[in-house]
Amino acid sequence: MARLFDLHIHTTRGSADSSLTPEDLILEAERLGLRGLCITEHSGPWDRHEFAAFASRHNVVLIRAMEADTDMGHILAFGVDRYQSGFNRAEELSKSAHRAGGFVVSAHPFRGVLGQHHRTRPYLYRDPSEPIPTEASEAMQHPVFQLADAVEIANGGTSDEENRFAAEVAHRLNLPVTGGSDAHSTHGIGRFVTEFPDEIFDEAQFLAALHKGDFRPLEGLRQGQLRPYRLQTPS
Repeated sequence: MARLFDLHIHTTRGSADSSLTPEDLILEAERLGLRGLCITEHSGPWDRHEFAAFASRHNVVLIRAMEADTDMGHILAFGVDRYQSGFNRAEELSKSAHRAGGFVVSAHPFRGVLGQHHRTRPYLYRDPSEPIPTEASEAMQHPVFQLADAVEIANGGTSDEENRFAAEVAHRLNLPVTGGSDAHSTHGIGRFVTEFPDEIFDEAQFLAALHKGDFRPLEGLRQGQLRPYRLQTPS
């Protein structure tokens, strides 16, 4: 049913900084022809029964997930039933997700790293004593990449330069890479998506596809010119 998924979306149902209602999300996805959506709320996954009721009313594959704010930046967690105490620590979140058969992705890991006018430190380097790397050879040493199953290298809310930096780090580490819009309104939905080789019909198949590691980020859906994301990494 779906091979293209937007892996990173926030709605008003579970993300206070979003203006995107679940209903408007579905309408915009249908307009774009996007059949797979991962709702990654800041507050944790929707209630399972409420989510199932919502999903049953729509002809798209909906995946319940969350984006956790941790001591190692933001992490997308799939296959986790609810937010739990301790998930502010990346190691605990990763362990819990893996115990449940889930999958974790380091989200926009280098947002703010290469910027010149940021008021706060990047999420990945919050310790004032920790130097902020400008070279991939340094950045790849961050411990989050020992915990994450994949790296989000195409994020709709992150600069092209920082996305490319994440792509280079993931390339050097030989980690799988994903794409997602990080949409908080209808305008960004589908800016980046993740393509899987086979059709996916439900959450179990989605998690199995993630664990296989056979997926890639795409861009251009909104312009009707879908193409592989230009990684621009060393050959």
